[in-house]
Amino acid sequence: MKNLLPPTWQMPNLDDVKTDGKWLIPPIVDLCGRLREPGHQSHGTLASEGKTARMNGILHVVLPPDTSPVLENGSLLKGLKQKAWADGGIHLHILGALTAGLDGKQPANLAGLKQGGAIGVTNCAKGFENDLVMLRTLEYASTFDLKVFFYPDEPSLSAGGVAHDGYIASFHGLQGIPWLAETIALSKQILMVEETGLSAHFSQITCRTSVELIRWAKQKGLPITCDVAMHQLHLTDDDIEGYNAHAFVLPPLRSNTDQQALIKGLQDGTIDAICSHHEPLSSSSKQAPFAESTAGISNFDTFVSLGCKLVADGILTAEQLVEKICTNPAKIAGITDYETIGGAVLIDPNQSWMVSKDTMLSAGKNTPFLGRELVGRTVQTFF
Repeated sequence: MKNLLPPTWQMPNLDDVKTDGKWLIPPIVDLCGRLREPGHQSHGTLASEGKTARMNGILHVVLPPDTSPVLENGSLLKGLKQKAWADGGIHLHILGALTAGLDGKQPANLAGLKQGGAIGVTNCAKGFENDLVMLRTLEYASTFDLKVFFYPDEPSLSAGGVAHDGYIASFHGLQGIPWLAETIALSKQILMVEETGLSAHFSQITCRTSVELIRWAKQKGLPITCDVAMHQLHLTDDDIEGYNAHAFVLPPLRSNTDQQALIKGLQDGTIDAICSHHEPLSSSSKQAPFAESTAGISNFDTFVSLGCKLVADGILTAEQLVEKICTNPAKIAGITDYETIGGAVLIDPNQSWMVSKDTMLSAGKNTPFLGRELVGRTVQTFF
């Protein structure tokens, strides 16, 4: 067994577990997982998605506020966290809405959200009424020492788009989303971080220029971190060939050049973490034509396998993978009691399995990996 737990971590009891050739790692911390509750239970619930996360070793999930209702009331957070533990057995860490209703017009009740236990705030990928509103809202967040999570996107450039703006989209007659939609928003947000001094995290970056901008900002010493979604490291816009709606996700799968830049950024430390960007969907959501289907990939079930592939392909070492999916995300999410809560995950990096609707635990079977054989799986979760 390869013990990848930090030196101070308490070892679980493995007396009755076969551990030959397996990895023992800390609990996985996912910086973006949509569990579909409250408000979208037709796609999944805290019970179905929480149990799926737990069985796959993901004991900590960061939840964005774009639920129904929007998570802008601090009094709602405690009950939601308790329900996530009771129904699904996971620790939920909630991001509150940065603006009221996520409409980008005025700040939400940030004091109440912090008091309610929000680990940070975000406007998700929603835009702001104007740049002055964004600046004043970020200044307001900084007064409460709240970390802001950004999902960089310029709506005026991305609105209506469903795929990366490139040859594949053009060939299929699909409206493209240029990489500028991400990088223009990102550059503006980085400058506002510098102006306000707040701590920021950039989630789900997808393209080469974003990696370059983040690298530049870190060299300047700005208090920022970033993550990439696991599927961006394994898929490109080539995977939407033939109008494959299971590969329809926002932000979109980018080019091979972008993917290689993401991998390099992961290796040199520019990219701090890997998230799942889990978005389970009902079976009917992907049955419409590509542009009319619902964006999202169900990722909890394949997350560990795809992480193991990064190691098998020599992109990361096992120790680096643990940093990207466990310890770094815990620091980013401000989980100060990570080691105190404890737990561990036993992974077999050599276990093969076929991705099918029967082998997936999530209520959402929407994944472009359906029918593929993956290698690496969680064997047991200790808590």
